[in-house]
Amino acid sequence: MFVSDPNRVQLSANQKSRRINADPDLYGTFAEIGVGQETVRHFFRAGGASQTIAKAMSAYDKDFSNAIYGAEPGNRFVCESRLRNMIRHEYGLIVERLDRKDHPTKRFFSFANTVASSTYERPHSGHGWLGVRFQTAPDRPTSDVIIHIRLHDPDISLQQESIGILGVNLIHACFFHHADPQELMTCLYDNVSRHVVEIDMIQLNGPDFSQVDNRLLSLQLVKRGYTDAVIFGPDGQNLQASEALYKKNILAIRGSFRPVTKVNIDMIMNGYNMFIKEQRVDRQNLQVLFEITLNNLQADSGDVDEKDFIDRADILCSLGQTVLISNYQEYYKLVEYFSRYTKARMGLIMGVNNLIEVFNEKYYRNLNGGMLEAFGILFTRDLKIYVYPSKPSEHAEIMTLNDMPIHPRLQPLYDYLMSNKRMVDIETYDPSVLHIFSQSVLKMIREGEPNWEKLVPPYVDNMIKDNKLFGYKPGNGQAKAGKARVSA
Repeated sequence: MFVSDPNRVQLSANQKSRRINADPDLYGTFAEIGVGQETVRHFFRAGGASQTIAKAMSAYDKDFSNAIYGAEPGNRFVCESRLRNMIRHEYGLIVERLDRKDHPTKRFFSFANTVASSTYERPHSGHGWLGVRFQTAPDRPTSDVIIHIRLHDPDISLQQESIGILGVNLIHACFFHHADPQELMTCLYDNVSRHVVEIDMIQLNGPDFSQVDNRLLSLQLVKRGYTDAVIFGPDGQNLQASEALYKKNILAIRGSFRPVTKVNIDMIMNGYNMFIKEQRVDRQNLQVLFEITLNNLQADSGDVDEKDFIDRADILCSLGQTVLISNYQEYYKLVEYFSRYTKARMGLIMGVNNLIEVFNEKYYRNLNGGMLEAFGILFTRDLKIYVYPSKPSEHAEIMTLNDMPIHPRLQPLYDYLMSNKRMVDIETYDPSVLHIFSQSVLKMIREGEPNWEKLVPPYVDNMIKDNKLFGYKPGNGQAKAGKARVSA
């Protein structure tokens, strides 16, 4: 969990509202759907709201909402596209109805949210979108900040209170901390509990955030403990899980991808080809994810190396892949996360060495049901594991499912999963790449050893060289190769 600076002054929602109301140049609209007009209420109660609030509304009725903002695909109301349409429409009305000549110093904004609250029957089902479109100067184009939240407390009054405070925090952060995205993120949780509200997506766009890499913001969400998993697409834009994974078949591969090697590509290609042949898999409704755990991103110091993270992300995105960053060390937690959004068939691709670790009981001592509880979570879902063979050295035997060591006490469980084909070997692998390990390739790149290019996919070597990724320095490889020829 992220711990903020203890010397930092944390303003209350009332103080933040008063500060905004006291600025005669901040003027905007509030449109809130779902749990009431909880954000604008703070500004009314703080006093002086007449010079801040141009309009406050709640298009609560669905037909009225669609009449104002237009219907969304699938007639959904709590989704990103509805939020974006809200802030676009409301900001457009400000520009249309207020003459700049009469308001030359005003900085306009539009705040919106669309939220579905949790219930006692479904205490973790609540979620919502909040966003602000705003100006930092009267003559400056607008920028947007959009977040997605999940609600974890079934008490509707506590949800309403938290959403109202979070909305105030968001507006205040946009105007007073837009130059420092790290501080902007910190301020979002002022007087809000992570146990009640989880922020699992944030997106900063516009001229005021032209230097911001939203993938780093995704990483920060996990690193700070704001959420346990985030997703971003090939274009580097952050994705919300319910949008990316809803009712889809999911195929995931976990790794360090430092860098992506030919063995990673062989694993995903062969696993993918097997997965799409499954009866309950729709190729047109399939999401492939390259997962990197937070533990895999930590440097020797224990901290996360953001440059190293971006290096990996750049390569995966260039290969057209969607990336998942998670804090799930155990696979059963990852599958449980996927199960929030889909009941369709899921697949995991892993090396046989990783599967050996899955069968290690020490990882489940914190569970009341131990290993059986974890495997119950894994295999009561529609899940299949595709196992890639291992060859630790040139002269070692290839290890597959049939050869992996299993403790006699766990043999019946292993036999049950095998007989029900919940675990299957990837048999169409390329034996010529089994000796490749990312850690060895990384060492070769950093130390300037020759021929590492043959161990990574086409174009990846050029990316590493052109962008000097993973500590690559031009000329190292040629120099070492030259020395080798002389000594020979």
